[in-house]
Amino acid sequence: MSYDAVLFDNDGVLVTLVERAVLREAAARTFADFDLDPHPDDVEALTVGVAPDTLRSLAERYGVDRTAFWAARDRRSSEAQVAEVRAGRKRLYDDFDAVRSVAGDDTPMGIVSSNQQATVDFLLDHHDVNHLFETAYGREPTPESLELKKPNPHYLRRALADLDADPEATLFVGDSESDVVAADRAGLDSAFVRRPHRADAVLDADPTHELDGLDELPDLVDGG
Repeated sequence: MSYDAVLFDNDGVLVTLVERAVLREAAARTFADFDLDPHPDDVEALTVGVAPDTLRSLAERYGVDRTAFWAARDRRSSEAQVAEVRAGRKRLYDDFDAVRSVAGDDTPMGIVSSNQQATVDFLLDHHDVNHLFETAYGREPTPESLELKKPNPHYLRRALADLDADPEATLFVGDSESDVVAADRAGLDSAFVRRPHRADAVLDADPTHELDGLDELPDLVDGG
């Protein structure tokens, strides 16, 4: 088995994660932007993995415009992550050279992330790797984007169209069950990277491949 194109999740696959406390502080600042004194549970609910219903409920509870509230949250989250990148705490994984190796074989590559588009764009520019990827999708700072993020295959399909890639010959590399499900829904094979933060993860969806790290990727893509 070999692949003609490769798509990647970003956080936890290509770049390291930030501490949850950093994102929680960004969520707290979002409430402060609206002069609100939130319950700690509500700050936590706005930190990561926000579902559309959660956002709707928070906006109604605190009497704020849902669209403006979410735009502020995404801005605060992106600012916090950019600061972590600049400080060297959010960086490329040590095995990122495997991605360069795949790119060197003229394999079209792209990124599909559930993080903000602004964050993805900054990461690629800061680490000077945007030339490796023909397309890169993050979320728009809108409530509607929460409906479209993985496991919805929406952004995967957009990336496939950009690459003019055959889904049956494309691999999606991720580190979560939502990545595996999105790949399956888009008709792609999936590779689950079992990074240390996923060491004990139990998936209800079966990936096509499971990797210990990106070092295994070149042989997998080439069918070696």
